[in-house]
Amino acid sequence: MPVTYFISDLHLEATRPDTVRALRRFLLEHRDCDALYILGDLFELWIGDDDDTPLVAEVTEMLQRFTAAGPALYLMQGNRDFLLGKRFCREVGARLLRDPSVINLYGTPTLLTHGDSLCTQDAEYQAFRKTTRTASWQAELLARSLDERRTLARELRTMSREANSNKAEDIMDVNPEAVESALLDHEVRQMIHGHTHRPARHVHTAGVRWVLGDWNSKGWMIRATPNNIDLLDFDIQSIS
Repeated sequence: MPVTYFISDLHLEATRPDTVRALRRFLLEHRDCDALYILGDLFELWIGDDDDTPLVAEVTEMLQRFTAAGPALYLMQGNRDFLLGKRFCREVGARLLRDPSVINLYGTPTLLTHGDSLCTQDAEYQAFRKTTRTASWQAELLARSLDERRTLARELRTMSREANSNKAEDIMDVNPEAVESALLDHEVRQMIHGHTHRPARHVHTAGVRWVLGDWNSKGWMIRATPNNIDLLDFDIQSIS
């Protein structure tokens, strides 16, 4: 039966080899799918497509093997890896997916987004997001050396964690009004996103919203077929 998978928020980094192993196993076990959509934050940090760390090389090789087996692979930028670009996608045989995008999921128009744009109550983050998504800001950053970018990325991550520790939980979740507006604006009745790390299925007036979880002690995926869609979790700590 045709099947498509969605994952997000793996936050891959060298200090978490268990998550890297989990992705390798996931890709090996699902090479017979129609497509895999990774909806942002595949990496915890992404400083540019010219990153030459062993982690990037390892993940590149895994994704190349996956796409060589036949499935389509779609990558979306997240709030951690928003500098992920077309060069990396070409290297792994993937297509860079604009955020947001509407796809035809076995006959059901479905809105895909990382999810951070829906957290409209977090005005501080939205201002930062607007600045860092501009071509001029990104060009200036990418003109720096890899070492300079790594230092800045670590500083930004520390600042983000400190800022989030002082924010109310509801501020960092999606705004229901933003969800309703997105569904109506794109004329769809179904949405899939990540970012919030709060896996669930929500029913809104305008449609259904599926939320992917992050890969920590558990991994999360959405499995879609022409007949059904399911949010599933699996233990990644036990993967050898």
